[in-house]
Amino acid sequence: MALIINIDTATARGSVSLARDGKVIQTLASEEQRDHAATMVLFIEQLLKEQGINPATLDAIAVSAGPGSYTGLRVGVATAKGLCYAWEKPLIAVSTLQMMAQGMLLQQPEENVLYCPMLDARRMEVFTAVYNHRLEEVLQPQAMILEEHSFKELLAQHKIVFFGDGSPKWRQLLPAAGNAAFAEYTMNAGDMAPLSEAAYTSKSFADLAYFSPFYLKPFFFPKKA
Repeated sequence: MALIINIDTATARGSVSLARDGKVIQTLASEEQRDHAATMVLFIEQLLKEQGINPATLDAIAVSAGPGSYTGLRVGVATAKGLCYAWEKPLIAVSTLQMMAQGMLLQQPEENVLYCPMLDARRMEVFTAVYNHRLEEVLQPQAMILEEHSFKELLAQHKIVFFGDGSPKWRQLLPAAGNAAFAEYTMNAGDMAPLSEAAYTSKSFADLAYFSPFYLKPFFFPKKA
């Protein structure tokens, strides 16, 4: 039973959501990634003001912790950490991919379906994982270079819903639809609410001093000419 601010800046669409007991109260979003550093704090101030909530009454701050955009993740985690230090609240880290799977599960709840979020990681690479209807990992989070036989064994046995901004690349590459289905999904910090509530209940808090985003692969620094 908690009052939690959820922050997602893993992609170009950043959002902040206020949730009580795992239920979303209000969400604000921005489509401009370059403005995440400024808009997330303003969104949080706006949410608290409009809902008449004092920061002292918050129970925790949750952040979508990756994978995703390096810059976006750094902004989100830094913002969440800053608020935790200032307001003396615990930090909750939520997998971006699991957050996406939670959101799709809310849209299309089916027990006999697997959920595969995909985030574009440039070229033919995606950040991806596969979850069942209980949000248990069937395929652990990873940076995957897509090729025709990706997910072949899983697709032979299960219907899989693919979604996220990396899924169009897979849809074009997939040799035959078969058990593959594709769905629209919009990044939303509100999808973190059930996950951050569960983490708060089990006291699964991140180390405020040492936590860093789940990048999944090292940052690429282009060589200077």
